[in-house]
Amino acid sequence: MSHTPSPAPLNPIFGRLTLESFPIHEPILIGTFAVVALLGIGILGLMFRFKLWGWLWREWLTSVDHKKIGIMYMILGIVMLLRGFADALMMRLQQAIAFGGAEGYLNAHHYDQIFTAHGTIMIFFVAIPLIVGLVNYVMPLQIGARDVAFPFLNSLSLWLTVAGALLVMASLFIGEFSTAGWLNYVPVANIENSPGVGPDYYLWALQIAGVGTTLSSINMVTTIFKMRAPGMTLMKMPVFTWTALCSNVLALAIFPVLTGAFALLMLDRYVGTNFFTNDLGGNAMMYWNLVWIWGHPEVYVLILPVFGIYSEITSTFSGKRLFGYSSMVYATVVITILSYLVWLHHFFTMGAGASVNSFFGIATMVIAIPTGAKIFNWLFTMYRGRIRFELPMAWVVAFMITFVVGGMTGVMLAIPPADFVLHNSLFLVAHFHNVIIGGVVFGLFAGMTYWFPKAFGFKLDGFWGWVSFWGWVIGYWVAWTPIYIVGLMGTTRRVRLFEDPTLQPWFIVAGIGALIILVGILAFVIQIAVSIKNRERLRDTTGDPWDGRTLEWSTTSPPPFYNFAFTPVVHDLDAWYDMKDRGHERPAKGFRPIHMPKNTGAGVIMSALSMILGFAMIWYIWWLAAVSFLALIAYVIWFTFDYDREYYVPADMVAADEAARRALEARA
Repeated sequence: MSHTPSPAPLNPIFGRLTLESFPIHEPILIGTFAVVALLGIGILGLMFRFKLWGWLWREWLTSVDHKKIGIMYMILGIVMLLRGFADALMMRLQQAIAFGGAEGYLNAHHYDQIFTAHGTIMIFFVAIPLIVGLVNYVMPLQIGARDVAFPFLNSLSLWLTVAGALLVMASLFIGEFSTAGWLNYVPVANIENSPGVGPDYYLWALQIAGVGTTLSSINMVTTIFKMRAPGMTLMKMPVFTWTALCSNVLALAIFPVLTGAFALLMLDRYVGTNFFTNDLGGNAMMYWNLVWIWGHPEVYVLILPVFGIYSEITSTFSGKRLFGYSSMVYATVVITILSYLVWLHHFFTMGAGASVNSFFGIATMVIAIPTGAKIFNWLFTMYRGRIRFELPMAWVVAFMITFVVGGMTGVMLAIPPADFVLHNSLFLVAHFHNVIIGGVVFGLFAGMTYWFPKAFGFKLDGFWGWVSFWGWVIGYWVAWTPIYIVGLMGTTRRVRLFEDPTLQPWFIVAGIGALIILVGILAFVIQIAVSIKNRERLRDTTGDPWDGRTLEWSTTSPPPFYNFAFTPVVHDLDAWYDMKDRGHERPAKGFRPIHMPKNTGAGVIMSALSMILGFAMIWYIWWLAAVSFLALIAYVIWFTFDYDREYYVPADMVAADEAARRALEARA
């Protein structure tokens, strides 16, 4: 063994948890803790005051309804966005003032934690939950299904993701977070270099959340293949469903690799193996390779569903069928396959040889072709269409302008000689923020604005929506253009302070850009609050406020818990548009009992036990780890023998519900 995992003697009850583990001497953290604690106490007080506990538990926490689970995913994503963006602001402030010998206000250790937490949270706990939430909500409605294939698994996936997010949040106040970057790079994350709890927090949070993501992907793929409405062949599926399918197939291919890489690093840290050490036969580079086999396809896992959102919005607001539907589908499938052949462009500098470098360089350039084809398809859909420039459509146009720049800089980085110069500069950081913000984030806001009336029965407030839009779009360009420029000058990434004072103005501009983005985020939160307050004025009683084209718009807003009283029959692409064209009327009789899954609290309980297990392993509290692990196994076995998991909604109840909905529509 090259080392012992625990040099200090452990407390038999608390493991390595001591009073020093709480950040009593860090004023920033104490302030943060106070705010979080006050907010938490305020929310708990309101829940007790209005006796919401029972309702929350029955209707939401134990729900297996894909629509409610989708909404809870989105709430998690928005809450974590606020945390992840707070980290971004702190880094921008530090980099704007730390020049020419000034240290700034963050020491190196604290800055590295913020740096790591920002990346980890934004990808794993903002982008993924928001994407999964939208797919969860919309996709079953688009294919005419009553629910997903495995409703309980869906609930478990959500709560495992929440457990992972809570562990990341716990690291803020108990112990510390990893300082090894957002993918926990070795050798920094090895036990010799990081003997503390930071990397363990990272590994356990992502392992638990990763199980949730993998289960969710299995669920979505099965749902799309097995639960489509009669007549909906694969080539009649909406583009959003296609992109969700490809994204989830890709996730199933890559997440086990990440799980494996993390498991090996855990063995290194806990039992002293040498998979990723610098001696005794270990190879640190192997960890990076495994991580990036996951890492680069992951950005496609995020962007593909968003391409689907843009396709739906462009088609709806141009008032015509999507141009080149089949080429869109083929482009999506090609991107899915090629995304696996680009990961090595992260390592042109590791000495792999010219033939390997050129293969991955060419693969990266080739993947730009189907992506470009999509851009042209959206433009041709808009061409001669009767475009309505409402807010979702504005997001699409902003995306096309921003994303094309991000895509081109990505292709620049994939040219091996250019990459040798730029791969360790801020140019790279600007590139991937360009693609993720200009692509994924803009798409998520477009999707949330577009489907919000479907989910809640009223539109989002227009004024604050536009404030949020301009905040994000202007803020993005002001924040990241200077970073591109200093990157081209050769400024190194992952750095807390800079020697050259001539760079400072660029970083000050970037900080101002981040503040403009903050306006966009706050405007979005205000938009939701104002919309709830004015919901009667913004009410949608038609179920189809945008004159939609796909099946989700054929139900009322919000849809009934069983989605469809009768399973729709599909005859054409753009099924709902086709039905409207043929003079479709909602059925008024002939209802049958509907088979539905029962709510269950098992997902919450399993995830809570997983979180306790993770926390105990992080702090070496071995007795608690053993107890929580055994409790988890025992509960899972007990749950498998619970066969009372479904019920039938009586036909007369369905009839009464549908009659009430028809009356509401008639009033409209």
